[in-house]
Amino acid sequence: MFSDTLKQLPGVSHLSGIQLIDDADAVMATIENKPGQASSLVVYNHLAQTFGAISPEAAKKGLELYAEHTEDALASPGKHANIDRLLGLIERQETLRVKHLFAV
Repeated sequence: MFSDTLKQLPGVSHLSGIQLIDDADAVMATIENKPGQASSLVVYNHLAQTFGAISPEAAKKGLELYAEHTEDALASPGKHANIDRLLGLIERQETLRVKHLFAV
């Protein structure tokens, strides 16, 4: 279950968020450390620490980590934006760099 997986991943209390940056240096998304996004921040931070970026390989691991939420995202496109992003990276074979935004 996703909630059990989250407990095993590194904490993000030191982060205010992360930015996902494409090859043209454009910020494609910001995931903030706030209710509704904090769980995704934990997942994306872990993927960035493990893989160095959000690559298609990292995205596949992310889908595994999201567990039952991945199934829901596949059944309801648009419901889970951060999972949809991972699916898109795999489909397009794209990689996003991660910029950590540290809490003050």
